[in-house]
Amino acid sequence: MQKFLKLPFLAAFAAIILLLSAGCSDPSASSSNTSSVSADSSNAANSSSTTAENPSEPAEQVELLISAAASLTESLDELKGVYEAEHSQVKLTFNYAASGTLQQQIEQGAPADLFLSAGTKQMDALVDKGLIDDQLKTNLLTNDLVLVVPKDGSAEVQSMEDLSKLGDIAIGTPESVPAGKYAQQALTYHKLWEPLQSHLVLTKDVKQVLSYVETGNVDAGFVYKTDAALSDKVKVALTAEAESHDPIEYPIGVLKDSAHRNEAKAFYEFLKSDQAQQVFVKYGFTPAE
Repeated sequence: MQKFLKLPFLAAFAAIILLLSAGCSDPSASSSNTSSVSADSSNAANSSSTTAENPSEPAEQVELLISAAASLTESLDELKGVYEAEHSQVKLTFNYAASGTLQQQIEQGAPADLFLSAGTKQMDALVDKGLIDDQLKTNLLTNDLVLVVPKDGSAEVQSMEDLSKLGDIAIGTPESVPAGKYAQQALTYHKLWEPLQSHLVLTKDVKQVLSYVETGNVDAGFVYKTDAALSDKVKVALTAEAESHDPIEYPIGVLKDSAHRNEAKAFYEFLKSDQAQQVFVKYGFTPAE
C-alpha cells in the first residue's frame, strides 16, 4: 500500500521541481531584456551628449555674384576682404566691366545678385524691364570727370579748346561706357565733339583709357578722378565742369531674381554703411546725398 502511494508523490514532486525551474528561468530572461533596454538607453543618451558637444557643420557658403563698373575695382576689392572677414558664410565674386556691357549681360540672363553701375541710364533700363528690385535701389556714390595726360609728356592742356592741338585722345565708347558718354557730353558742350572725331580713340572701358595714356599710346584721355588718383604715370590736366555733363552717379540695386536675396540685401546695406563709405572716400569717391 505504501509502495503505491510513493509513486504519485514522486510524480507530483517532479512536477513541482519543473515548475520552479521554469519560474526561475523567466526572471532571468526578463533581467536580460531589461539590461539590453538599459544599454540601448545609455547609448542613446551618450549619442545625444556627443551631438550636443559636437554641433553640426556650418551652413554651406553662399556665393554672391556682383556685376560692377570697372572704375569700382580697387575699392570693391578692398571691401571684399573686409566683408568676407566679418561674414565667413558669404563669398563675394565680382564681374567688372563697362556698365553698358554689364547691363546687356543681365538682360541676356547672366546670373547676378547685385548691380553697381557708373551711370543711372543702365540701372534705369534694368528697372524698367523689371529686373531690379525697385525697393532695393539707390544712388551710392558720385565722381568727377577729368582729362589726364602722361606724367612725363609734353602735352600742354589749359582748357578744353587746347584738345584740338593734340593727337589721339582716348574715351570710352559712349554707347556702353558711362565715362565715355560723359566725355561726349562735355565735348559737345564745348562744341568740340564733331571737330575732334578724327582724334578720338574709343575703348571698351575707362580702365583701358587710363592704360592707353600711361603707355603713351594716346596724348590724353577722359577718365574718372578716382582712376587718375590710382596711377603715378598720369597727371590731371583739367576737370570737366559739372554743368557740361550729366551728374556722375553710381547707383546700386539688387536683382529681383537673386538666388540669395537675404544675403544680397545684407551686402547692399553694408555698402551704404559708414564703414564702407570710408573706403570709397579713400579711393576718391564722394558719398551720394
